Amino acid sequence: MNSNYLSSKPRYEILDGLRGIAAIVVVFYHLMECYPKNIISSYFAHGYLAVDFFFALSGFVLGYAYDNRWQTRQNKTGMTLWHFFKRRLVRLHPMVILGALIGICLFYYSGDIELFGKVDEAVWWMVLLQALLMILMIPLPQSMDIRGWGELTSINGPVWTLMFEYVANILYALFFRHLSKVALGFLVVFCALLTTDCCLRLNLWGVLESDWNSYSVVGGFIFTAEHVYIGYVRLFYPFLIGCCFLDLTRQ
Repeated sequence: MNSNYLSSKPRYEILDGLRGIAAIVVVFYHLMECYPKNIISSYFAHGYLAVDFFFALSGFVLGYAYDNRWQTRQNKTGMTLWHFFKRRLVRLHPMVILGALIGICLFYYSGDIELFGKVDEAVWWMVLLQALLMILMIPLPQSMDIRGWGELTSINGPVWTLMFEYVANILYALFFRHLSKVALGFLVVFCALLTTDCCLRLNLWGVLESDWNSYSVVGGFIFTAEHVYIGYVRLFYPFLIGCCFLDLTRQ
């Protein structure tokens, strides 16, 4: 296959800087989440929104990097679905594996944090099993929680965002990249309605049950109907905005 489609494009250095700032904000948010008695009163109470920024950035960057590289009837040497998925796997999955290894090494140390009350009771083989399932990107139900937080994986909780990132990459390759600007616009409006549903607790679909995260979009990291819904809303609204913004910059 001709490698012309791999030719480099100018980098947006400002996006690299914003990505770094967002990453730092997420780290501080999780630190404040674990130790203070009330995350709402911390200086980083809204730091979780940096994750939504990452999703928006992903929508923009994916389109910018790959939109004109796909194989078409006119461009027989362009990128195929297989090459796209292989490149994204190489780009994303080393972080998943590294996160699993660090999670294994530090898992029992997290038992000192009051919120993680199940850590000291976890057997070693369950820790290794959860690390393997995490590497395979298999989300876990709350019944398999071995840390006490109820996340999709007890080994490295924040990896849930990469699980959703994979979904976005797959849908971009199979579906989103084929949509017209009008269709993308309609999807953004629809996702904006769903975001309003989450923020104002309109509960249009009857899946929003808890009150602890009212008037926010906190969620997505637990395997329940409510969190799965919030997670996909948090993914698609900013991701599609990123795709639309890229279209606007091309005009």
